[in-house]
Amino acid sequence: MKLAAGKQKFYFTSLRLGGKFSSSNSPANRAAVFALLMTLVSLFTNCKNEQFAPQASAPTREIADDLGRRVKVAQSVERAVSLAPNLTEIAFAVGAGNRLVGVTTYCDYPAEALQIQKIGDTINPNIETIIALKPQVVLVSTASQIETFTKQLEAQNIAVFVTNPNSMDDIYESIEKIGEIFGEREKARQINIDLQKRVAAVEAKIKAADKVKVFLQISKEPLVTVGKATFFNDLIERAGGASVTKEVESAYPKLSKETAFALNPDAIILSDSEDNREPNDVFKSSPAAKNGKIFRINADIISRPAPRIVDALEEMAKDLHPENFK
Repeated sequence: MKLAAGKQKFYFTSLRLGGKFSSSNSPANRAAVFALLMTLVSLFTNCKNEQFAPQASAPTREIADDLGRRVKVAQSVERAVSLAPNLTEIAFAVGAGNRLVGVTTYCDYPAEALQIQKIGDTINPNIETIIALKPQVVLVSTASQIETFTKQLEAQNIAVFVTNPNSMDDIYESIEKIGEIFGEREKARQINIDLQKRVAAVEAKIKAADKVKVFLQISKEPLVTVGKATFFNDLIERAGGASVTKEVESAYPKLSKETAFALNPDAIILSDSEDNREPNDVFKSSPAAKNGKIFRINADIISRPAPRIVDALEEMAKDLHPENFK
């Protein structure tokens, strides 16, 4: 991955040799060449060992992640890498953004995150770059990311902590645990109190309202939505809706035209992005399209299980039940 100018950090330098060796095959020349090669090998090996040497053991504590693993985390975390935009947002929210030494190319909020060293994208992080940054912990958003590189990181005494929220309560727990990792438990607690108050205010306003059948469109082509194992169902429910795909087993299923047509939603919510600004054509005759119940919510806000998810909840509730927010 090509990093932005000024952000690259190099931990060893490739050497280029100028000129030519003598073509003479004398023992003295052969010895000189061999000595030079051995010196270069030694220099390279020393640099490589310095870059990838495991960090020294430090006092740790155990914190359970969302896989049920008891993760040993340093008592004082000063260097961390985030492999997901929502975790970057949470770290900044609890006051630990200045301790992030690496983030993904998708981590764009808050604006300060754009200045942090990039380690690749969420799916294909650069492990060598991560190790070179010498983090004490790497924050991961889903279990699917963990298998390929956990052993490499743990061999360097780098903890890997996984969050995988499937409900609003799980999101609160993620905020609490990230706060605990960085020693910011009180700040995390206060954030959750404020978020829960806002959620409760929304729920109180739409308590007596009828549930609206909602289809949440993640992608127009191919047509992708949300299924059972996601936090979106809880989000829609708390906003006064009922996801028409909440019983679909896959987390982010791709639907056939026939399946989608049969859903017949009363409202369609678009995770608003450049390629997802209109409903799929299969919904042209749905009640949602006929009654103009097509709503757009910024994809970054609605798709990231972080504090701004409550912004999405409030917006969704007002779209589904405008009469309750006059």
